[in-house]
Amino acid sequence: MTSSIALTRRGLLFGLGGALLSAQQPKPKVAAIITEFRHRSHADVIGTRILDGYYPNGVRQDPRTQIVSMYTAQVPIDDMSRGLASRRPFKIYPTIAEALTLGGNDLAVDAVLLIGEHGNYPENSRGQKMYPRYELFEEIVKVFRKSGRSLPLFNDKHLSYSWEKAKQMYDWSGELKIPFMAGSSIPVTVRTPELEIPYGAKIRRAVQTGYGPLDAYGFHTLESMQCMLERRAGGETGIASVEMIEGDGVWQWRDSEAGKWSQPLLNAALATNPHLPKGPPEQHCEQPALFVLKYRDGLEAVAYMLNKYVFRWDFAAEVDGQVRATHFGQVPVRRDLAHFDGLTHCIEELFVTGEPVYPVERTLLTTGALALLFESRERKGLVETPQLAVQYKAPRDTYFQRS
Repeated sequence: MTSSIALTRRGLLFGLGGALLSAQQPKPKVAAIITEFRHRSHADVIGTRILDGYYPNGVRQDPRTQIVSMYTAQVPIDDMSRGLASRRPFKIYPTIAEALTLGGNDLAVDAVLLIGEHGNYPENSRGQKMYPRYELFEEIVKVFRKSGRSLPLFNDKHLSYSWEKAKQMYDWSGELKIPFMAGSSIPVTVRTPELEIPYGAKIRRAVQTGYGPLDAYGFHTLESMQCMLERRAGGETGIASVEMIEGDGVWQWRDSEAGKWSQPLLNAALATNPHLPKGPPEQHCEQPALFVLKYRDGLEAVAYMLNKYVFRWDFAAEVDGQVRATHFGQVPVRRDLAHFDGLTHCIEELFVTGEPVYPVERTLLTTGALALLFESRERKGLVETPQLAVQYKAPRDTYFQRS
C-alpha cells in the first residue's frame, strides 16, 4: 500500500466514520505547550487544525484528538489563545506542569504538542533565534519523571539552536522512552512532480534550494533535503563536515573546481520551480548563502539559499545514475498552507497510535547540521562534525501528500 492510498484511506475512514469512532473511544487529550499563539503562527496553523479539522490529501479530516489544556510562554498584543479558550473546551494554565496535570498532581493528558516557534526572543551572536524549546521540553520531562511515565510528544521544527541542548533532549527521550517526533512541515507536503526516492537507491550527490532567514528557513531547507537522502542505500550514517559560504563566495564556489558538479543539479532543481524570475540567480539574490555538507558515507550535498530568486524549495540528486528533481509545493496552489495539513495528520497519527511515523533522528541530524553551520559562519571556514555520526533507517512510508 502506498503512502498516498494509506493517508487518503485514513482520511476517509475518520471523515466518514468519525462520529461512530469517536462514540466508541474517547479522543486522546492533548496539552499544547507553546511560545505564543497569534494569527498564522505555528501554534495557529497547527493548533487550529487540531481544533477544527484539516484536509490531508484534500480529504476532510475531523480532529482525532482534542486540545484540553494550553500553556503560552508569551502573550502578545494580538494573542489568539485567550479568545479561543473562552469559546472552546480547553483551559489555559499558568505553568507547564499544570497544563500537563490539568491542575492536579499527576499526568492527566494523553499527548503533548510542543510549539516553540514565534515570539519575542533574542538572537545570539551567530544570528540564531534563541527559542526556548529546550527549556520548555525540560519542564515537560520533569512532569514525566515525577509521574513515572511518558507520553507521545511532538516538537515543532528543529530541537534547538544549540547542538548540545538538542542532543540532551534526544537523550532524555531515549532515557524516558518518550514516543518522540519532531521536524518541519516541508517533508510531508506535496511534491511537484511527485517524487519518492526508491528505498535503497544509490545517491552520490544532491542539491537543494531554499530561501528565507538562514535559521528558520535554513532548517526547512535541510530537513526537506534530508527526507530524500535518508532513503539511500546503507541508511543514514551522519555528516562528517559542514561549511557555510555567503555573498559572492557562493557563485565563486559554484563555478570552482570544487563546486562545478553542483551546477547541473542546481539547474535541474530550479527547472521544477514555477516562480523564478528571468535571468540567473546572481542577478537577483541580495544575500545568497550556501550550505556545504559532506556525509560520512561519501555523499556530497549542498543547499543554495537564494533569497529574492527562489520561492519554496527545490531538490535534485543523482539517483541510481539518473538525475531526479522535484519542487516542494503544489503547482498551482490549491489551498492555503497545505503543508500543515500533512504535518497535522502525522502529529495526530503519533498521538492516536503512540508511534512516531518518522524517526526523530532525522530532526536531530538536521538540527545539529544547522547549528554547526552557524558555527562555520562564525569561524568563516569548514567545521568537522564527528558529533553528527547520527545513524538511523528511514521509514518505508514517506507520508508526503499527493494532492
